[in-house]
Amino acid sequence: MGDRIVLASSNSGKLREFTALLSTHGLTVVPQQHLGVSAADEPHATFLENALAKARHAAAATGLPALADDSGLCVAALGGAPGVRSARFAGERAGDFDNNAELLRRMSGVSDRRAHYTCVLVALRAADDPEPLIADARWHGEILEKPRGSGGFGYDPLFFVPAEGKAAAELDVSVKNRISHRGLALAELARRLPEWR
Repeated sequence: MGDRIVLASSNSGKLREFTALLSTHGLTVVPQQHLGVSAADEPHATFLENALAKARHAAAATGLPALADDSGLCVAALGGAPGVRSARFAGERAGDFDNNAELLRRMSGVSDRRAHYTCVLVALRAADDPEPLIADARWHGEILEKPRGSGGFGYDPLFFVPAEGKAAAELDVSVKNRISHRGLALAELARRLPEWR
């Protein structure tokens, strides 16, 4: 495995997080769009299958090791929705505002506000790697009745973290990166990376 790994995402927030973590392991993160790679389809029903599909797509297109994540919000009262459709909850072209509005609409009058974010990371040495490195984590919280805070992205203004007494969108970035689903999954990935490489 060389010193470059392609990130199967065009999300600038994810790029910053992954670059900070992987640079300490001597890896240079290259976003797939810088290599002319288009986004992979995500037709699967699980976070793991989607992350694996994205990583295989990026590795096959570039010949480089690849890293992908699939993550989303799972709400107990909605049977786990929006789940893998978190980015498209209000429709294929929906943005954060639309998705948050749809979540509030569906949660109107619902007393069970339990929810969690899930993140699954997959790293591949090559597109046909039979032993992908997989790390996953959950971040538990509750759905608020109205948005709070101006930080973060996605459902962060509606995701209340009881241990912090704040919405995810109100957390300091360093705190969020340490305790979030992605932060926890990245820490697990980092722990296992040296032996996997």
